[in-house]
Amino acid sequence: MSAKDAFHAVVKIGLHKDGWLITHDPYPLQAGTFNLAIDLGAQKVIAAQKQGLKIAVEIKSFLGPSNISEFYGALGQFIAYRTALRTQDPERILYLAVSRDIYERFFLTPFIQELVEQNQLYILIYNIDLEVIERWLPLMNTEDTSKTC
Repeated sequence: MSAKDAFHAVVKIGLHKDGWLITHDPYPLQAGTFNLAIDLGAQKVIAAQKQGLKIAVEIKSFLGPSNISEFYGALGQFIAYRTALRTQDPERILYLAVSRDIYERFFLTPFIQELVEQNQLYILIYNIDLEVIERWLPLMNTEDTSKTC
């Protein structure tokens, strides 16, 4: 099992503050003969529907020397996890969690935005200092639980 990301606890606390119940830490994922693990699994119960919106969150810190190299790894991992998740738990939506700082400095560049759009990455932006989730991209619609990743 791989080591937890530097901001694992920050994202976990932020999800709790946002009303999510952490159901898995980590979320085990089987892809053929490969045993994988997404950082977190969570569920938000929607009172009006008595159904829960389920997510899986892969947390990335981008603390290495090259943001583009970190992104290549994160993108590949996201695509592989999303593919495996569609088989194992198709109702669960996969999010890539990144800090607000890295989102503003790196993810808003046109080339990265194009890659995010083409590969349909779902992004969760967290604030390290406040330990909160600031944004869900695309916007999280807790009223529609039929949306899949």
